[in-house]
Amino acid sequence: MKFTDLGLCPELLAGIEKLGFETPTPVQAEVIPFLLENDNDVVALAQTGTGKTAAFGLPILEQLNTDSRIPQALILCPTRELCMQIARDLESYASAMRGVNVLAVYGGSDIRQQLDALSRGVQIVVATPGRMLDIIRRKRVNFSAIDRVILDEADEMLNMGFEEDIKAILSDVPDSAQTLLFSATMPKEVARIAKNYMTDAHEITCGSRNVGTENVTHQYYVVHAKDRYRALRRIVDAYPRMYGIVFCRTRIETQQVADNLRKDGYNAEPLHGDLTQQQRDSVMKKFREHHVQVLVATDVAARGLDVNDLTHVINYNLPDELASYTHRSGRTGRAGKEGISVAIIHMREHHKINRIQKALGRTFTQCMVPTGEEIARIRLMAMAERVRDWDGGPGLIDNYLEELNTMLADVSKEEIIKRFASIDLHRLLLFYRDAPDLNAQASERQGASREPNRYADGPRPSSREKRETHEPRKMTTGMVELCMNVGKLNGMTPKKLMAMVNVADRDSSVDIGRINIVKMQSYFEVSRPEAQSVIDSFSKSHVDCEGRQVSVAMAGNSRPRPEGGARPPKRKNPQSTGQRPYQEQSRDDRPFDRDQDGPRKGGRGQGGPKKRH
Repeated sequence: MKFTDLGLCPELLAGIEKLGFETPTPVQAEVIPFLLENDNDVVALAQTGTGKTAAFGLPILEQLNTDSRIPQALILCPTRELCMQIARDLESYASAMRGVNVLAVYGGSDIRQQLDALSRGVQIVVATPGRMLDIIRRKRVNFSAIDRVILDEADEMLNMGFEEDIKAILSDVPDSAQTLLFSATMPKEVARIAKNYMTDAHEITCGSRNVGTENVTHQYYVVHAKDRYRALRRIVDAYPRMYGIVFCRTRIETQQVADNLRKDGYNAEPLHGDLTQQQRDSVMKKFREHHVQVLVATDVAARGLDVNDLTHVINYNLPDELASYTHRSGRTGRAGKEGISVAIIHMREHHKINRIQKALGRTFTQCMVPTGEEIARIRLMAMAERVRDWDGGPGLIDNYLEELNTMLADVSKEEIIKRFASIDLHRLLLFYRDAPDLNAQASERQGASREPNRYADGPRPSSREKRETHEPRKMTTGMVELCMNVGKLNGMTPKKLMAMVNVADRDSSVDIGRINIVKMQSYFEVSRPEAQSVIDSFSKSHVDCEGRQVSVAMAGNSRPRPEGGARPPKRKNPQSTGQRPYQEQSRDDRPFDRDQDGPRKGGRGQGGPKKRH
């Protein structure tokens, strides 16, 4: 099947041909003919990168009344980046049509310009929910002629908390409007929206529900947490032609990883919510033009990046949600090309890989972090391949060949090759000359969770003999003791404690000494120079345990004891703040337009849309 078989007008076919498209993707082949012939509501499930924008965009343009300047189609999407991308795509499809006006409405830009554009008249509005609701409440848009509403990336909009905004917006749209819901996954929340706010919805599923892109190979590397960044460097170095995205958990970590990569000589840029709109546009322009090799981003960049030739997606930290991993990996392997999704995990994260494998029905391949010698060989061979295949065109250096031959007449061919390679890769070869093996060995993983037998010299005490108090003890040399405000009653375990300490908004791991978990508190040792950093990291990262916000402070027995050896006064438990349960994904990982487009407390979506019968 070709686009010419779908019943589209010649102007649209001309625009599609200009973009180089001939054959529709499976979701386009199913959705486009259905929308052209039916006005039923539609739920379409298809993976990221399968052409969903064209699937709903081409029928909108085909049935558009270009003589009218009143909005006829409303497209809601979760992020600014996706909003702008959809608007650009629609304009590209309609490049051969006359009188088509598309407006992108999103936070972070001057709302007055968007209001002026609306007053001049547009047929298609592409918007983020928060900004769209602001404009509706200002009574500056007329949706009486809307005949089609599209919820693109519906699962992500609900994950971001836009459900009430969406309800309020839909309540301003005529009940007769056709509603189209496009999503890569089908969680319960999306199914509830489809059930409550759509009528006789026709479901179109391309592929299986909640699975990843078929063209993506999944790999993972196991390293010590402290070696995560060094492993990232080696993976990037092992693929000289890599063009990809590194996903981090928080804005702070994203900025730190990008800064470190740039400092180490890589073409890398960060993409996160602390950047201004102008900075984000500049970063994306450079990335699309391949002036940036590695984009370091928070999960918000998993949506709306229309870059079809990414070779790699690297999970610097695994996300907690399967849907997030699906969307991350879906950034590569697009448009029929092959891609690789890489996860860098530490020794206690195998259960996450197993869970994702089971949910996706895919096998992940464990790879070994390349050694310095292997990377040196890879880079040398890549350079030799570029030299061998280089075709710079005739005559570019012909005028200098005689002088070059004279200058190098006394140097052998082997020596020229050796010197040329050494000059080009001198820094990299020197860096990896004595580089250690970063792979966490199986024996280390097994031994990491074992504790020494503290009762080898006598019987193990019974439960009644164990005291639920933390007795002062002599500190390990160079270590101090910290106190965490959660204990056994909160389900704390040594494994969970170590994970929390190394997750709490840090860019490097912490070596933890002895651990003692009692009823209401947990005590652990860290090196004296790292103590304050650990305390500060918990104060700004909002780590929770069983609904109780975790805080860390210096333990009482890390202070000088009063004369006579008396214990210092018992510290009071920090009060719970009732935050959400502990997750590795930080609150910093917010959409770009959160301040302007995010859900607000109270007053939104009170009425909700009327359900049609």
